[in-house]
Amino acid sequence: MPETVTRTLPAQFIEDIGQDYAKQLAALTQLPVSTAAFAPQVAAQDPYQAAAYAQATDPTAGLGAYAPYLTKAGEAATAATALTGPMTSAQLQQYMSPYQTDVISAALGEFDIQAQKGLTGIGTQAVGAGAFGGGRHGIAEAEYQTQSDRNRAALQANLLQQGYQQAASLRQQDLANQLGIGRFQSTLGGGAQNLAQQQIAGLGTLGAGQQAQSQAVLDAQRQATQTAAYEPYQRLGTYGAGVSSLISGYPAQYGQASTPSASPLQTALGIGTGLAGLYGGLTGKNPFAPIGSAFRGMFG
Repeated sequence: MPETVTRTLPAQFIEDIGQDYAKQLAALTQLPVSTAAFAPQVAAQDPYQAAAYAQATDPTAGLGAYAPYLTKAGEAATAATALTGPMTSAQLQQYMSPYQTDVISAALGEFDIQAQKGLTGIGTQAVGAGAFGGGRHGIAEAEYQTQSDRNRAALQANLLQQGYQQAASLRQQDLANQLGIGRFQSTLGGGAQNLAQQQIAGLGTLGAGQQAQSQAVLDAQRQATQTAAYEPYQRLGTYGAGVSSLISGYPAQYGQASTPSASPLQTALGIGTGLAGLYGGLTGKNPFAPIGSAFRGMFG
């Protein structure tokens, strides 16, 4: 009897669509996707960022702008250090008034004139008393001269002391001035550095904003290129989802196919061939060889 086989088949138009989808899928997946077109890119450094970097590394106008002021402050500190401790003779002469010697000489000269007048007065008095040239006259002049010398030495010492005190005061003022110059130079250096930092920070902020904008443009372009590259796959995916929906939602069709039964002659030939194979395997001979040759001659 013929053998009947039943198959579940989709509708013909669905089968056609499925075959079309399979062809497009095979063709599309054979094409390589060039990922270089949407490779990640980094925005270049903005000119403001470059300017910020250039200024930061400038030894005179950047972060090192304080250096010249620091050098001057160090020089002032060194000069101030030399003004501490006991005052040397060289420093005394340096701070002494250039007119000090003239003032002392003039004062002592005037003193000597007045002292000489005093001696003359003593002689005049001795003449009036009739004792000129006597012992009392000599004693009076000696006592006067001794006291005059003491007064002259005291005047000179007082003038020298005043000069020394004036020189010490000027030296102390010089010390204060040098310390003030050092602090002022340090302040200027700090101010220069702060201004440079603010300017550098401002340039860096502007540059970072511009670089971020450029990076956003590059990222958007990359995303658009990537979307365009994979658009055929997305479109084909939508197509495939529709095909799948049609297959699952459309009623199935059934088909049958029959296979005819074997004829008696074919059955006999099959049995004979089987027996011949079995006998030949046991004995090494095929007893049905002549029959098989005859049948083959008949049905060539």
